[in-house]
This record gives sequence, structure tokens and C-alpha cells, in this order.
Amino acid sequence: MIDRMKYPDRKNALSILQASIKQMDYTLTLESSDNSAFNIIRNIYECFRMLGDALLVSQGKISEDHVEQIKALESLKIKTERPIQIVDNLRRMRHNINYYGFSPKKTDSDDAVSFARVCFSKFADRIKRIIQ
Repeated sequence: MIDRMKYPDRKNALSILQASIKQMDYTLTLESSDNSAFNIIRNIYECFRMLGDALLVSQGKISEDHVEQIKALESLKIKTERPIQIVDNLRRMRHNINYYGFSPKKTDSDDAVSFARVCFSKFADRIKRIIQ
């Protein structure tokens, strides 16, 4: 639960947003394979998480965990071709990769890339408008 507040920081929020966009642009250039799936999935998840963080920072909210950042994205109610709740699936997959040795396959990274291509820019654009 977000209960810690500080002053809204538009400049930091824009910096986080820009870093997220830059990393997503790079990640989408990577060739998907069983070997690269690990990095692609983690990067895509991290870029969406950073969008949520940028939104919260712009509102002066300090998040305690990634779930709050994802919920911030879900609260935007943006209509997309695929549900934003997929980010939470990516969060769990990333957790399993990092802490339990899960090895994702090319099909997992292909799905994450497909999701990012249809959803990321819609969220990034909306958050940029909110921050500015």
C-alpha cells in the first residue's frame, strides 16, 4: 500500500519515463531466441514497471514494491488490444527467472514482445501527458 508521500517530482518522473522508453526501444531490437528470452522478458517487464514508477513519482508517491507500480498502470484504464494485467504475469515470470532458475523459451519472449509492441507506447504516451 502506498502511504508514504513526498513532493511530486516532475523532472525525475520524466527522466524515469525517458529511460524506460530508451530501454524498450533497445529491447525490441533484440532477436528472440531461447537464449535471449531471459533478458527480453526481464527488460520488457522492467520498462513497464518504470512507467508505473514514473507515474507515482510524478504524483509524489513512494512505492514500496513493484506491485504498486503495476497497479498504477492498471489504474489508467487505457484501452489496449491485450490486457495490461499481462504485466503482472511478466512480473511473476521475472521473479521465477531471478529467484528460482526458471528458463523461459522463445515463445515466452515472443509473447512479451508482442504485448510490448501493442501496449507500451500507449501507456508511455499517456503517462508523458500526465507528467507534463
